Amino acid sequence: MPYKFPFIPAKFRAALPLALLLFVLPNSLLNAQAFYASPGPASFSKNWDATAASNPYEPVVTRQRSYPTHASVALISQDTLPGNFFSQPTVPGRRAVLRHGIAYAPSDAPINVKKAIWATNTLLRKPYVWGGGHDSFFDSRGYDCSGTVSFALHYAGALSSPTDSHSLMSYGEPGPGRWMTVYAGNGHTWMVIAGLRLDTTGYYGNEGPRWRTDGRSPWGYTARHPAGL
Repeated sequence: MPYKFPFIPAKFRAALPLALLLFVLPNSLLNAQAFYASPGPASFSKNWDATAASNPYEPVVTRQRSYPTHASVALISQDTLPGNFFSQPTVPGRRAVLRHGIAYAPSDAPINVKKAIWATNTLLRKPYVWGGGHDSFFDSRGYDCSGTVSFALHYAGALSSPTDSHSLMSYGEPGPGRWMTVYAGNGHTWMVIAGLRLDTTGYYGNEGPRWRTDGRSPWGYTARHPAGL
């Protein structure tokens, strides 16, 4: 037997189902819109940074994700860079391996490639910041896409000063490299080092410098690489 809602006057009870429907439906539509508007994986994005702020060097910190640290691998302090790395994880072969967010450099890679990987491991907990890593390779606030790529190239001995994504479109030599490939566009840049993707964007949008094992479409980007690498 249906509930009669004794606290509601009889003349309003017939309209109660319609009122509930009018209340629930708009909220359901708003939730559905928010769900479908959320960014998907970076591999399906052509240009994550196209709608970014007009001032590319205005510091804006966005969401970051924390990655667990492997018990036997300490993150490299930037106070030790450049110089001797006290954490130099390696794996046999020619491809880097990601373990708990830490990149292990392939033993067959040139030392420039290994240093780029080991140095970039120090950025893994940094947030995404517009203009981060442009005034200096060391930025306590965080890094943006080109600041991250510039940092890696610097520790590969292939870049003397930070640069932006547009300039990276004419960097080095054309096409993919044997060990390192920069994918540069007008609004975003990322790179692949020994098989691992180094990118500041992921499933949640701008997350900060992270190693990623999933692929990303190179559509709309210019592939460049450091000479000899």
